Amino acid sequence: MTHTVDLFWSFRSPYSYIVTPKLLELERDWDAKVNVRPVLPIAVRQPEFFAHADPLWTSYLMRDCVRSAEFAGLPLRWPRPDPVVMDFATRTYPKEQPHIHRLTRLGQLASERGFGLTLLREVSHTIWSGEVDGWHEGDHLAQAVARAGGDLSEMDTAITAEADRLDAAIQANEADQRAGGHYGVPLMVYGGEPFFGQDRYDQMVWRMEQQGMQRR
Repeated sequence: MTHTVDLFWSFRSPYSYIVTPKLLELERDWDAKVNVRPVLPIAVRQPEFFAHADPLWTSYLMRDCVRSAEFAGLPLRWPRPDPVVMDFATRTYPKEQPHIHRLTRLGQLASERGFGLTLLREVSHTIWSGEVDGWHEGDHLAQAVARAGGDLSEMDTAITAEADRLDAAIQANEADQRAGGHYGVPLMVYGGEPFFGQDRYDQMVWRMEQQGMQRR
């Protein structure tokens, strides 16, 4: 029996980046399958969220995501550029976003084609690891997609032609995310039970073992 996890995941989330290698190991080592469900970040879905957040929310996030990555043995630096453009003077997010819709559509298309989790890993590493500046320039993104088994030029053509269909699929992911029990990412849902955050990964595996998941 294959044990399936629905993964609700965002390219703007450092914690989504951090948990992805573990999920690849889950598929590799256990009789498990991760169903990749990309969603837009909350800054795009609910632009007012950060405008009204306590300043301590952001300062703690910045400290904790670096610490969490270090604990997981991963490099992390806030992306340059940020996948979501922000107006720092007003702490608001413009409706026009040059990066995040493309990234999320690429993730959805890769999921449909069977290499979603690998693409999430390669692209998020390029964006979040701090190994490159200007991840959106040159061939950085193309190389990441190629490592995952795709062709960026062909996929860009596809997501342009199928933008409405892919956006509808992403909106369905977002609705199912809330139905799954939380609005944040990464959200892993197994057997109808939500596990929010990369720090709930071990609890999820524990639950899956309770339900009979075996090592390969």
